[in-house]
Amino acid sequence: MRFIGLLLLISLLTFSCDTKERKRVEFPSKPKKVFAPLDSVPTFQADTAYVFIEKQLAFGPRVPNTPEHKNCAAYLDSELKRLGLETEMQSAKVTAFNGDALDIRNIQGRLNPEIKDRILLFAHWDSRPFADRDSEKKNKPILGANDGASGVAVILELLRSIQDYPKKPTIGIDVVFFDAEDYGKPSSSMTGEGNDSWCLGSQYWSENLPVDYLKPKYGILLDMVGAENAVFPKEYASRQFAPELQDKIWGLANDLGYGKLFISEAVGGITDDHIYVSQLAEIPSVDIIHYEPWRRDFGTFHHTHEDNLDVISKPTLGAVGEVLIEFLYRE
Repeated sequence: MRFIGLLLLISLLTFSCDTKERKRVEFPSKPKKVFAPLDSVPTFQADTAYVFIEKQLAFGPRVPNTPEHKNCAAYLDSELKRLGLETEMQSAKVTAFNGDALDIRNIQGRLNPEIKDRILLFAHWDSRPFADRDSEKKNKPILGANDGASGVAVILELLRSIQDYPKKPTIGIDVVFFDAEDYGKPSSSMTGEGNDSWCLGSQYWSENLPVDYLKPKYGILLDMVGAENAVFPKEYASRQFAPELQDKIWGLANDLGYGKLFISEAVGGITDDHIYVSQLAEIPSVDIIHYEPWRRDFGTFHHTHEDNLDVISKPTLGAVGEVLIEFLYRE
């Protein structure tokens, strides 16, 4: 079943680049569920996550149809193999908003494939092919340290910490690094009908699942999860697709002391990979994404050349990783 009506509603609520101030909105309060810290979970190493970002950026911008893109794809596939996952590279041709034919690669991995009870962790690994929100070098591709590399890095470090720890999660984990998420129309046309120009890799993946694919019960998207002073509000589409999952993650984050990072404020829908995974693949998913409600915008470096290693914060990476480690070991 496809939630066509819901997607239309989400498209109407999707953010533009308007930075006007708006009223903050809170969800109705609920009795707080306190999560006691687990006695035995792996330690998420923020330093290692940072190194995973450095290694991705060393290839340069990861833009489809470039050698840098191809080489980074091979690296990410090899890392998943090294971390004990069964991997598969999904290659495809898609058409960008400007008519360009893009050779894309969705990088997939499965941990503990024999377990039927599964979750999906996903992020996009490509970087923006132009800096449309910058005042200089607008036609040059960006590095995408936060927007692209950070989500991948957190997932890789999660997998490394699990591999090195004697006690394993009781669930299976599917991983997908989606391509061509950031090849959408320039910010001047990020409204209405332009939204489907984004997330080309997740659209293709969601519409071409194998018949025998054992679907995870839910998914968690990590997008822009490494910047200093980041905040992760409760995004509208996530609330519609997987409200209990969203409440569980944000509640756990609060109990671990990260309530100032995982804020309870409700914001509108964001066009991102979780929309297509939830609707087309029918895997209910939430989006952990840096968005600043008081500015009605992403970080100030979003889609500019300032999205480099200078904006990355190890404490932010560590906080997101710790929350997800605790979450995975509670499932």
